[in-house]
Amino acid sequence: MGIPLILDAHASPEPLIQNPPVMRRIALGGDAILLGVWGATLSGVLGSILGAPRVLQALARDGVLPRAFRFLGQGNGPDDEPRIGTAITFPIAMVTVMLGNLNMVTPILTMFFLTTYGVLNISAGLERFLGNPSNRHTFRVPGTVSLLGAVGRAGVMFLINPLSTWIAVGFLTLIYFWLERRELRSAWGDVRQGIWLNLTHVGLMRLRSGTDVKNWRPHLLVVSGAPTKRWHLIELASALSHHRTPITTASVFSSDLVTTERIRTISGTLYDFLDRQGIQALVRRVPVATPFEGAKQLITTYGLGTVVPNTILVDDSEQAKNRREYRRMVAHFHAAKRNTVIVCYIESRGFGARRRIDIWWGGMKGYGALILILAYLLKTSLDWQSAEWTIKMVAPTTEAAAGTARNLSEIATAAPTGVQTELLVADDGPFSEILRASSRDADLVILGMAEPDSDSASYYESLQELTKGRPTTIFVLAGETLPFDEVML
Repeated sequence: MGIPLILDAHASPEPLIQNPPVMRRIALGGDAILLGVWGATLSGVLGSILGAPRVLQALARDGVLPRAFRFLGQGNGPDDEPRIGTAITFPIAMVTVMLGNLNMVTPILTMFFLTTYGVLNISAGLERFLGNPSNRHTFRVPGTVSLLGAVGRAGVMFLINPLSTWIAVGFLTLIYFWLERRELRSAWGDVRQGIWLNLTHVGLMRLRSGTDVKNWRPHLLVVSGAPTKRWHLIELASALSHHRTPITTASVFSSDLVTTERIRTISGTLYDFLDRQGIQALVRRVPVATPFEGAKQLITTYGLGTVVPNTILVDDSEQAKNRREYRRMVAHFHAAKRNTVIVCYIESRGFGARRRIDIWWGGMKGYGALILILAYLLKTSLDWQSAEWTIKMVAPTTEAAAGTARNLSEIATAAPTGVQTELLVADDGPFSEILRASSRDADLVILGMAEPDSDSASYYESLQELTKGRPTTIFVLAGETLPFDEVML
């Protein structure tokens, strides 16, 4: 570290840059400095001859290099000497020297070394700050020193050659994304996971105070079973989340023969399947006596602190024998202050062309505002962004239409831009017939649900009748005690 100070005291920057042998004039021994340079060069060469093949051997063994270069990981003799690696690196070094222009090669080699030291400093600094139990380095350096070293390394690189620095950064970025795509499974750990764990801890502590209604989003628990059997639920959840809120795909099973290891294997397979489909979701599998009890158990136990699923996405009950337990499950969701979205999926129609959403309005309070929020999230997703969404309201008579029209106008003013409205008059006609005629060509119909009560059996039967012969329909039941209407204002 004293050499730069000595050079600065005895020579100006111009001779130092344009006349490298200027050190021979400054040195007390004159030409004796050549002996020191020669010795340093030999030591550096010997270190590189021994180190570079070992590095190449380690990269091949760890699977970092392409499969075609796995042979470079072979070793020979009792000391596992990397003879193949030496045979590869030595000709490369010789060709570089024979080019005859070390001043051209030196900045490039310097960038490789400085990049290596910089990444090492960053890793050491982060490990020190994270304080993982696995980080037990014998040579202890404060994290701030390591990170300052990384910053200094970057500054030196730009001082030496900005173009070479950007080229080195480009190569480093390409290598990173290439290794990321290969999804290597390594034994040396990943400092990024420690960073995410610490950020998650900080975030959880910040969220202890509860939910801010202005920042509310659906944290979805999808009771889907095997995702492939009810993929429409996963698609709908993904459209509602915008990849910004957690989605958990949950399935329950009653087999006593499934071990913990088997559950872990199946969960891993499901993660791989969801990743291939571009779905960012968590997987939860619970062994219980019945599926309905499993869903209740998930509501009671699943989550961390205040970060718990606030919206449950389920299919409707197709079998009459299960409807009693199904109603109890929905009532349990509501009692636990969870919003419930029941999807009546029509296999023959699916979600159609995703071009039209009909929202049947029942009031801003209760489920009405929640419906509007969910419809807005759906409308602004990639799959539904071209859809037209319309709020429909039914006036009981022609005389009451004027007041209903005013209410509809107020809703349209409070609703997000782009929503349309439509007023219909019942004139003693049944609501089911009005719904059938008006939403015949819709791709998705959204309606609200009343809170569960003692007469929920007959009420649920009436909802089942509404879905017959109609497009895919979802029913929304608000369970959270939040002023959802404030989200839209």
